Amino acid sequence: MLVTLSLAESLATLNHRSMTVSPTDAATPDAVLEARHVAGRRSTLVSVVVNIVLTIVQAVIGVVAGSQALIADAAHSLSDLVSDFVVLVAGHHSRKDADLDHPYGHQRFETAASLALGALLLAVGVGMLWSAIQKIEHPESVQPVKLVALWVAIGALIGKELLFRYMLRVAERVRSSMLVANAWHARSDAASSLVVALGIGGNLLGYHILDPVAAIVVGLMVARMGLLFGWNALGDLMDRAADDATVEALRQTMLETPGVLGLHDLKTRKMGDMILVDVHLDIQADLTVEEGHAIAVAARERAMQRDDVLNVMTHVDPVRREQGRSARSA
Repeated sequence: MLVTLSLAESLATLNHRSMTVSPTDAATPDAVLEARHVAGRRSTLVSVVVNIVLTIVQAVIGVVAGSQALIADAAHSLSDLVSDFVVLVAGHHSRKDADLDHPYGHQRFETAASLALGALLLAVGVGMLWSAIQKIEHPESVQPVKLVALWVAIGALIGKELLFRYMLRVAERVRSSMLVANAWHARSDAASSLVVALGIGGNLLGYHILDPVAAIVVGLMVARMGLLFGWNALGDLMDRAADDATVEALRQTMLETPGVLGLHDLKTRKMGDMILVDVHLDIQADLTVEEGHAIAVAARERAMQRDDVLNVMTHVDPVRREQGRSARSA
């Protein structure tokens, strides 16, 4: 539960915070996407190496030491490895330029990858639960584990926690929800290694059933994280709006544009980690078309200065000031 709440807090922080860019950085959408891609690829490759080592060591020692919990943790590390490759593929495709079939770009490939990660985690969690329950139904098959399994579990716990902290720092720096999801996948692995260590310790103290019980807890944790990832990604694929703080910031930014008397029908929708905006701007009716267009362009440019805004579609509504109030023209 604590891991799930912390993940939600990280995603909320990611949505509310705008990445700081110095004036010399020229924070164009292309520059932001390129920085995100490079950082994401580097951190994911580090994760690949760590998960390869952990999967092999945990699986081998789990079999040798007779620990189902450690074998379950190896399966979790293997799912991390698969998810790393999904992230690498998604990162490659999401940075493709817009084309005739995808005029807004391919940013939603990241969202689709997050949905795939959620499905993968859910499947792995259910598999862990099924295997562990079979063991509990036949307690005579549960054997005492060897001490080496405990040392491997503790080592995996330390390695996964360090990997999580590194990946989350990179993900928040480049503001990628897909990388945040992958980082918290590593944290769920760290939490599962803690449970595995406790289960193995209990087994070594004579409570042999605690090893498959630890495997059940790990399975529940993994399945819960999968549901959370999948649900968040599904919401974005269904054109979920940006958070209230982002919408209000966009509203104030465009209202401060000289010549904009008001705005209405401000709508946003997620495109990966980017935002598409539609808005109606109230412009003085007696201005020329050229003047009104220039004001709309200025409002759009102000909104586009945010690194998370992909495009802004504006519509000009002419209004007349009557008796101290603004009334839209018919």
